[in-house]
Amino acid sequence: MSYVIRDAVPADLPAIRDIYNDAVLNTLAIWNEQTVDLPNREQWFEARQQQGYPVLVIVDDANVPLGYASFGDWRPFEGFRHTVEHSVYVHPDQRGKRLGPQLLAALIERARGCGKHVMVAAIESANAASIHVHKQLGFVTSGRLPQVGIKFGRWLDLTFMQLMINPGALPPQEHGQ
Repeated sequence: MSYVIRDAVPADLPAIRDIYNDAVLNTLAIWNEQTVDLPNREQWFEARQQQGYPVLVIVDDANVPLGYASFGDWRPFEGFRHTVEHSVYVHPDQRGKRLGPQLLAALIERARGCGKHVMVAAIESANAASIHVHKQLGFVTSGRLPQVGIKFGRWLDLTFMQLMINPGALPPQEHGQ
């Protein structure tokens, strides 16, 4: 089977919603406890488009989304405008087929194309598979916060990883300097 990574379109949003909701209900990848409806994903998609940020899907030969990835602002302050945090989610039936790393690699290239400097990952600390994938793609661990979250009745630790997208780049000159 061959896979294609492309920009998501509104017709992909029901599949994106379903993949997201599975992660909410069955994984520690998302620390939300409430599923979302289609209008929620439509608003999220529109916000990403208005920000100029990508939503990518990986599709099979029948053009069915098997996973998706996106990034958004890491923090809502001007000083962080060159840093983004990403999300990558794969349909439960497709996990372990290396779709996530393909999506993440494509997302890194998009961030580079947007002139971003750092990509941040916030990963549940026991998710060894995700941490391994991020290390393979050049991310380094930059911190660990014990017991900052809760889901499924237990405390969760959060590992931060980051990738310098444009290492050695000088900061852009600000207006008025």
